[in-house]
Amino acid sequence: MMTLAHENICPFRIDIPQGDLDDLHERLDRTRWPDELPGVGWSYGIPRDYLVELVQYWRHEYDWRAAETKLNQWPQFTTTIDGANIHFAHIRSPEPDATPLLMTHGWPGSIVEFAEVAGPLTDPRAHGGDSADAFHLVLPSIPGFGLSGPTRDTGWEFKRVAAAFAELMERLGYERYGVQGGDWGAGISRELGRTRPDRVIGVHLNLLPNAAPTHQPDADELDALSPDERERALASWERMQVWSRDRQGYADIQATRPQTLAYGLTDSPVGQLAWIAEKFKEWTDSHDRPEDAVDRDQMLTNVMLYWLTGTAGSSARIYYERAHADYWGMPPEPSTTPTALADFPRDNFIPLRHIADRTNNIVQWTTYDRGGHFAAMEQPQLLVGDVRVFFRRLRSQIDQHA
Repeated sequence: MMTLAHENICPFRIDIPQGDLDDLHERLDRTRWPDELPGVGWSYGIPRDYLVELVQYWRHEYDWRAAETKLNQWPQFTTTIDGANIHFAHIRSPEPDATPLLMTHGWPGSIVEFAEVAGPLTDPRAHGGDSADAFHLVLPSIPGFGLSGPTRDTGWEFKRVAAAFAELMERLGYERYGVQGGDWGAGISRELGRTRPDRVIGVHLNLLPNAAPTHQPDADELDALSPDERERALASWERMQVWSRDRQGYADIQATRPQTLAYGLTDSPVGQLAWIAEKFKEWTDSHDRPEDAVDRDQMLTNVMLYWLTGTAGSSARIYYERAHADYWGMPPEPSTTPTALADFPRDNFIPLRHIADRTNNIVQWTTYDRGGHFAAMEQPQLLVGDVRVFFRRLRSQIDQHA
């Protein structure tokens, strides 16, 4: 059951002052554009022609008030945990026996990612599903991100976030619940399952931390694998090499100098847009532009939550805090909680089952033929189906042992 009457939980409604929107429009009108080399496409970063087009759309066609109204259809709240303001949406299912599910976003995402999955998960009957597959959803903004930001002290790495979210679920009165996430949400969700197996019934992930190779597999390692896993291992190492050469830079900056980065992204909306939109191109199952994979307005609403809250720097600090934590560089600690992976082919890394099994209790692993890093936005139906199957099996097992 849930206790909304908890004295530390306050109702919240998004209501951005018009002056903030006017300021955004003025800044967009005064954009100072850099030069660009001809014919380089996306290889040097986000192309100017594409970004000019996207900024024009953002300035003259995108409707924040419509997005704000849509987000406010979700009941939202704030609470203070461990000194941090935590914003969350709490969407109760009409089905009284629904399974509580905590879903956590990552960077550069937000709760906006879950716009297309919230309805089918909370009210499956209204979306052609089975009422037994219903969930009560809790969608928090990570401390330092968007409406949960900025944080006011150091040390907000993912383990501290997991502890705060465990406290959040306790305040809401949920004794047993599932967790789901990708990106940072995957690390947070896995940590919740690892540290609270008595509370977390299952961990569903669309990214599995620490499941890619850390070194080039040698002949002996490859010989020990099945043909399919051997092929994946080689492909995974190749993708890791590409990542290290061409895509790791943003993380290195955010892990070392997030404050310096924050000045540019907090002062320039085009800078903030470029920093995020590039990832929606590189990390998705797209071709020429992010909109091949995700809805343009949804992507811009996600960007707006960073811009309007001024949390470019505080959201980046989670990289710094992890890189400077005492566990940095240590092997992952084992988790016994039942875990599922929805493996989408265009995610940043190719996970390997033989590595994952060393420290995770993998009970469901499903590889899809399409989709990427932002699964809830790119392939909401596939993600919803995967989540339903996993928790349906867990409920069946729990009922058998009851």
